[in-house]
Amino acid sequence: MAAPVSSAALSYGILRRQPSPICSFSATFFLPLSSATLDQSRRVSLSSVWPSQLRSRRRSLPSLLAMASEKALASKGDQGLLVFDTEEELSASLAKYTAELSEKFIRERGAFTVVVSGGSLIKSLRKLTESPYLETIDWAKWHTFWVDERVVPKDHEDSNYKLAFDGFLSKVPIPPDQVCAINDALSAPGAAEDYETALKHLVNIGVVVKSASGYPRFDLMLLGMGPDGHIASLFPNHPLLNVTDKWVTFIKDSPKPPPERITFTLPVINSSSYVAMVVAGAGKAGVVGKALGNEKTADLLPVEMISLEDGELTWFADNAAVSMLPDKPSL
Repeated sequence: MAAPVSSAALSYGILRRQPSPICSFSATFFLPLSSATLDQSRRVSLSSVWPSQLRSRRRSLPSLLAMASEKALASKGDQGLLVFDTEEELSASLAKYTAELSEKFIRERGAFTVVVSGGSLIKSLRKLTESPYLETIDWAKWHTFWVDERVVPKDHEDSNYKLAFDGFLSKVPIPPDQVCAINDALSAPGAAEDYETALKHLVNIGVVVKSASGYPRFDLMLLGMGPDGHIASLFPNHPLLNVTDKWVTFIKDSPKPPPERITFTLPVINSSSYVAMVVAGAGKAGVVGKALGNEKTADLLPVEMISLEDGELTWFADNAAVSMLPDKPSL
C-alpha cells in the first residue's frame, strides 16, 4: 500500500503543473565572465581579529575570488570582502561568482538551490540575464527560494516575488515549478508554516540538503542588507532573532512596511554553504563600518549575527559602502 502523501507534497505536485501558491520554480544556465573584471576589485580576507563566535569554517573560494586582486589583504575574520569601484563591476563579479557555484553544485549533485532577497539585490543579478550566462548556465537544475517575503499578493508592488520575477526570473529559463514562492492566499502564520512544510518536503526528496544541525542547507544565499543592519526580515533587537525551533517564521510588526512578512530564521541562514552579502551605496557605510570594523559591541546587528555553521560568507561592496571602515584597505 502506498504511503500517504502530505498536503505539501500535493501542493508541490500541483505547482509542478501550474506555478502558483507554494513552489513555482525557474531555471537557466550561465557561465563565468572574463577574469578581466576581477582585476578591478580588491579582495579583503576578514580573518584573525574578529571574535571567534563570528568566524566560519571556510572552504576554498571559487576561481572568481581566487583570481581577485590580493594587493590589499587584511586579516579580520574568516569572511571575504570584495570591493569594486562601481556597481557595474560588482554586478559582473557577482554573476561570475554565482555561475561558478552553479556549475560546481550541478556537477557535484545535479541541482543548485539558490535563495534570493528583495531590494537592490535583484538589480545586482542583472548580468546573469545576459550573455554568456543566459546561454551557458544550466538553469534547468536551479531551484529558487526567498529568504523572506511580504505577505501580499504576488502581483503587488511590495512583493519580493514580483520584484524577482520582473527583474530576473522572467528573463531566464528556470522551470516555473522550481521557483518556491509563498502561498499568498494564506495569513502570515499560515504562509510561514506552509513554506516550511514545502521546504521539509524538498529536503525529504533530496532537492534541498540538510545541514549537520538539522536545518536546510542551501547552496547559495544572495542577500542584501538594510541601512539598519537587518537581513531577511530579521530586524535589530527583534525577538525573531532568537527563534531556533522554526525554519520559517512570521512577523506582523515589521519596522518597515508592509508589516506582515515571513522570513527564514537565523539558523537557516547560518546553515548555508555559501552566502553573498551584497551592499552598495553610502547609505550602508555606517553599518558596514560596524559589521566589518575591529571593534565589536554586545548589541550585534542582525548582519553581524551571520556565523556560518560550515560555509563561506563573501561581501560584495562598492567603494561608497566601505567608506567608513576604520581600517579601509587601499591599493
